[in-house]
Amino acid sequence: MIQQKEITLPAFRRGYHLVTRLIEEKLPELPEAGLLHILVKHTSAGITLNENADPTVRTDFENFMNKMIPEDDPVYIHTYEGSDDMPAHLKSAVIGAEITVPITRHRLNLGTWQGIYFCEFRDYGGPRRLVLTVFS
Repeated sequence: MIQQKEITLPAFRRGYHLVTRLIEEKLPELPEAGLLHILVKHTSAGITLNENADPTVRTDFENFMNKMIPEDDPVYIHTYEGSDDMPAHLKSAVIGAEITVPITRHRLNLGTWQGIYFCEFRDYGGPRRLVLTVFS
């Protein structure tokens, strides 16, 4: 059986935002066992799993990605939407726009220190859409 729901995240400032609980609140009743697939329907944002306890992880992610993929690099041609646009597309390609999480005993089967991060790579991306698909 497959259940699917599209949700809208509120507009987040640029950065890495823990959204595990927000997603869990929007999910239907989960099966005994299965998979949750999450797709970000945007090319300038991403989603990933990572450390959910220490908030400095978010700062380190932001600092490293900005060092690796800087704004205003003269190699960019796609610049008409602002200096954060092309770097946002590249960061989305590096981090990815989808994840799959196992479901066990009606719950997301994440590690003790794992959380779901929504990654906003634009200074203002606005509300963002996610597709949540539960496979059982």
